[in-house]
Amino acid sequence: MEHKSAPEGTATLYRMVMPKHVCPYGLKSLHLLRKRGYKVDDRWLTTREETDAFKAKHRVKTTPQTFIDGKRIGGHDDLRRHFGLKVADPDATSYRPVIAVFAIAAALALAASYAAFGQPFTVRAGEWCIAFAMALLAMLKLQDVDRFATMFLGYDLFARRWVPYATIYPFAEAGAGVLMAAHALDWLSIPVALFIGSVGAISVYYAVYIQKREIKCACVGGSSNVPLGFVSLTENVMMVAMALWMLARHF
Repeated sequence: MEHKSAPEGTATLYRMVMPKHVCPYGLKSLHLLRKRGYKVDDRWLTTREETDAFKAKHRVKTTPQTFIDGKRIGGHDDLRRHFGLKVADPDATSYRPVIAVFAIAAALALAASYAAFGQPFTVRAGEWCIAFAMALLAMLKLQDVDRFATMFLGYDLFARRWVPYATIYPFAEAGAGVLMAAHALDWLSIPVALFIGSVGAISVYYAVYIQKREIKCACVGGSSNVPLGFVSLTENVMMVAMALWMLARHF
């Protein structure tokens, strides 16, 4: 497989296109090159043997590989760097998961309020926003309960005393959120939210503001890079506030 210099302004892209696998990064590289105005010589690596031979010849470990004006640029991340674009750091701190949860919860609450009452901004919309956020946060934790529990045990004070609580927590949060959204079984949802929210808030405050620890938050599951602190404290305070608000409705 001989690589020849392409005419100036032309990019040559080698990517895997096999019957059972089309490399997604190859497609992204192809799109990026075309978006940047390059005429792309799109060369497919259609077998594992052909791919391995290409890697050995050019002394590279991965595909796709892009050549621009005869010069090897590299893989998809290298191509983005070549164009001055940001490359995501998988270990970087990010608040995007939390922002997404609360934004979707708020949008659903407004939509439900409009459907039920003909206007989006109602008291029920506020209640639904918190209840939906609780359910969505619990859903993320429930994707991998064991991984969540492992991270949660790192800072929750009650879970350290009774380990099964770390596994029970996401189910309790989900149940309380759903029941609060429906205004059903208040005798159950209110004390559950009050307990887990209070313990959580105290645990986060102690770990972050007293012990001054820098650890990841388990609030959006066990694989997030959200730092423990204000966000997790907000989640817990939100649950406590919702529980107190619903408790006040009964008096």
